[in-house]
Order: sequence, then structure tokens, then C-alpha cells
Amino acid sequence: MQNEPAGEEPVDPGIGLRAPAQRSEAGLRQRPVVLAVALGGAAGASARYGASLLWPTAPDAFPWTTLVVNAVGCAVIGVFMVLISDVWVAHRLVRPFFGTGVLGGFTTFSTYAIDIQRLVDGGEARTGLAYLALTLVAALFAVWAAAALTRRVIQWRQP
Repeated sequence: MQNEPAGEEPVDPGIGLRAPAQRSEAGLRQRPVVLAVALGGAAGASARYGASLLWPTAPDAFPWTTLVVNAVGCAVIGVFMVLISDVWVAHRLVRPFFGTGVLGGFTTFSTYAIDIQRLVDGGEARTGLAYLALTLVAALFAVWAAAALTRRVIQWRQP
């Protein structure tokens, strides 16, 4: 602790710092995970884009497509998490591929934020706030209800 600048803690070389060889090895172990997330994300984003083509939303309309996509995605996350946590022993890349990648790419909370801004900027502040709240409630309810229903189905099917 001697000669330390005022207000700074000494750096412990065993915490948070790694030798270049360790960083390289850790990076190699993470490549399959990064690839799984990227491939899943591309699939999820493509599915979301497909939903927007099948059910387009006019610029001045309530963004039902985004709301439904987010709620459905959250419901699937609820089912998925119960299945891989309580039922199956999943491969280590299943969660990054499907949970983070596919469902992260499919749900579109960035578009949700842009939709709110578009509604508020267009003079529809009440609609924007209603959409903000409705999406939050729908997403939380969807993940909770889907997880609870999945657990009940699993319990019912077990002898």
C-alpha cells in the first residue's frame, strides 16, 4: 500500500488480471458460445422481421405487432427456461443459441422504445405511455404464466 495514489486501491494481480495465454485460452472456449448466440440471433431477428412483413404496422397506428412479438417471445422464454432447468439436461450451447440468440433476436425491445418515442413525438403521449405499460405487463405476465403452466403440465405428466 505504500506509494499508492490517494483514493486508489492497490491492484491484486490474482484478481481480474490474467496472463495473455489465459486470455487467449478463455477466448477460444467462448468462440462456440459467441457463434451460437450469433446464429440464434440471426434466426430470431429474421423471424421477427417476417412477423413485421406479415402484420405491418402503419406509422401512426398502435404497434400491435411489436407488442405481440414481445409477449410471445417472453412466453416462449418461460417455457424454455422451465424445460432446460427442470426437465432436460441441455447441451451447454442450447441456452446461448435459443435463449439468448433466437429469443433475444426475436423479441424486440429496441423497437418497443422507438415505437414509444414515435408515438410521443407524434402527439400521442397517452398512447405511448399506455403502450409502454401494456407491453411491460404483457411480457411479465407471459413469462410467468407460461412458466407456471409448463410446470403444471410437467407435474401432471409425471407418474
